[in-house]
Amino acid sequence: MKLKPLNDRVLVKRLESEEKTAGGLFIPDTAKEKPSKGEVVAVGPGKTADDGRLIPTTVKAGEQVLFNKYAGTEIKLDGVEHLVMREDDILAVIS
Repeated sequence: MKLKPLNDRVLVKRLESEEKTAGGLFIPDTAKEKPSKGEVVAVGPGKTADDGRLIPTTVKAGEQVLFNKYAGTEIKLDGVEHLVMREDDILAVIS
């Protein structure tokens, strides 16, 4: 399924969290937190300013990003969980 976000929205696929702690202990699925790190899959064209001009999005598909813990709306595409969020919810791009 193809999905093209509108306006300043971004489609992000969550990256898997660590299975072990730094000390080598395995974390059970019930104790894991949802990761706040993901990969940008698709981006919208940008936000429309008050004067009518288009402000393009700054993130690009393929970049890894950090986002707010409760950001976005969860959706399933082809059995994989994704998030649709505003570009403002993205905190940083990981290089």
